[in-house]
This record gives sequence, structure tokens and C-alpha cells, in this order.
Amino acid sequence: MDITLIRTFIEVANTGSFVAACDRLFVTQSAVSLRIQRLEDSLGHPLFTRSKAGAILTPAGEQFERYALSLLKIWEEARQQIAIPEGYSRALTIGAQHSLWPRLGFRWIDQLQLAMPDMSLRSELGMPDRLTRFLVEGMVQVALMYTPQLRPGLIVEKALDDDLVMVASYPDASAEDPDDYLFVDWGPEFVHAHALALPHLMNSGLTMSLGALSADYIMNRRAKGYLPARAVRQRLDAGKLHIVANAPRFSYPAWVVWRDDLDEDLVADARAALSKVTQETEKQHAILSKQFETMDEYVTGEED
Repeated sequence: MDITLIRTFIEVANTGSFVAACDRLFVTQSAVSLRIQRLEDSLGHPLFTRSKAGAILTPAGEQFERYALSLLKIWEEARQQIAIPEGYSRALTIGAQHSLWPRLGFRWIDQLQLAMPDMSLRSELGMPDRLTRFLVEGMVQVALMYTPQLRPGLIVEKALDDDLVMVASYPDASAEDPDDYLFVDWGPEFVHAHALALPHLMNSGLTMSLGALSADYIMNRRAKGYLPARAVRQRLDAGKLHIVANAPRFSYPAWVVWRDDLDEDLVADARAALSKVTQETEKQHAILSKQFETMDEYVTGEED
């Protein structure tokens, strides 16, 4: 069985679209169609019902989906097991969003190496959609992200609390002034809470979905926008960014997502290592929180 055909089938099933699947797989739509046709020919049954609205799994496709996921998982396990370097007895692949690597991911790896020197570690970078796909397919066993997606076979746990805070590249910036405001899209919950708390800033004319990378844009221009407090702590301390006084904060916790089929002992050891890292991070964040005491309003993202 060609594993490329299996990956293509899973992408079409997840997205419900041949077009969306080709974007994720970085191939042409004709290549996706040809792969699905080859798979259907091999199985002797159509797997999707095509229409202008997209692609829907047929009964045969629904039956095949769970086998496809199992095949992909077994393939990834075999590939990773064979790739374990000599001198190591087990392996773990960790994924994380860009802004979570410096504050959690790298420190977690440090702690894992101390606690489990027999384990080979591999890392992946991605946004939540990509990391979730890697988790489902078995390419990643655990991931750190801000907006986890609930899927069968995945376990979601809170890693640590964080806040989105408005920062500016210049002092004395005002949350009432729409000039120089960059709307950083942190997901639908943030968009909703932001619209309620700051309706005058919803049409800034400039939106970015680049996560904490937006800090570089803000810092090097006369601009302001919302960023995770933990991610910008060092830049605040260095005076490269400034807190916008009286701007509301929005709760934005980080989560750890595990595959539910991991070895129990490995998960227990990895969870203990992450706990040590988050405890230390919380101590550092307590110091940062003092800088926000002048803020009058705290927004949780829920309506009163």
C-alpha cells in the first residue's frame, strides 16, 4: 500500500475538499484526484461522493477511514522506531507553536533530557491545524498549542495560563486611539471578546494571523497590538515594547495535547517534566504580572 495515497485520503476526508487537500499537501488538484482514483481502484469501491460543495465520504469511505488512520499510525511508529539512534531505547516527537517553543518547548526538552537520558527527542513547528494533523497521523505524539482541536484519540490538558495584552512600540500609547493599531487574529474566541470590549478597534485596516511573530512587526514600527504576555516579557523588560495602560487583557491559556495511545510510563515521566517547567514559568510570570497592576479591566472572553 502506497502511504502517500493514505495521507491524501485522510486529508480529503478531514477537509471535505479536494482543493483544500491539495493546498495542505502542496500538490495540484489533479494529483490529489489521481491518488484518490488509484486508491478507489485498489479497493474496488468509491470512497467519496464529489459535488460542487466538496467531497463527502461514502459508506465504504467511512469504513476505510479508521483503517487508514491505523495504517498511517503504524507506519509512523515503524519509521520513528527504526530511526531511534543507537544508545537510545525510546523516542518522543514534540510539536509546538512558534511562541511556545522558547518559553515551554525548549525548557521541556532540557528537563526531558535530564530525566530520561535514554529517550531520543524530535521537534516540530506548526500552527494548530498542522500540529493537530500531525497528532492524528502519529507524526507527533504530543504538542503545545494555544487553540487545541478536540479529535478522537487526543487528550487535551491545560499547560499554563497566559494573557493577551496590548503592547506598543512607543510609550504612552492609548487603547482609545485606532491609529497604528494592528489586529492580531488569535482565534474566534478572542475575536468575539475583542469585538465586545474594543469595538472601535475592529476595523483597523491591518490584520495578521502570524501569532507571536507579529511582535517583530510591532516592535520595528510605530504600532500596537495584542500579544501573549509571556512571549513579550523580555522585550518589555528591555524597553523594546511598552504596555498600553488601561487596555483590557484577554485570557489565553496554553494547552498540551497528547495522543491517547502513548505508553503510560512515558506519559507520566513527560508530564512530570513539563510540570517542573510550568512551575518555574509561573514563578517568572508572577513577577511580570506586577507590570499589569495599573490595568483596570480584565476580560475573560465570556459575556456577563
